[in-house]
Amino acid sequence: MALMITDECINCDVCEPACPNLAISMGPEIYEIDPARCTECVGHFDEPQCVVLCPVNCIPVDPDHVESEQQLQQKYRELNQSCA
Repeated sequence: MALMITDECINCDVCEPACPNLAISMGPEIYEIDPARCTECVGHFDEPQCVVLCPVNCIPVDPDHVESEQQLQQKYRELNQSCA
């Protein structure tokens, strides 16, 4: 599952640099997560780093982008194949 950032975001700038997949960027008003790049840190960390670091707990699972652990692993491999 990809994650999403809710409108409770305070734009603290903690999540963007913590994302190993470069899935987080500033949107028109708050940070946004690109579901095509979000692997919930699978392949990098045991927990999503944006969720761990978020001071206002505004990064839930995005119900519109449900993915299995296997799908997240595959996305991780595809995103990182040029690095191998």
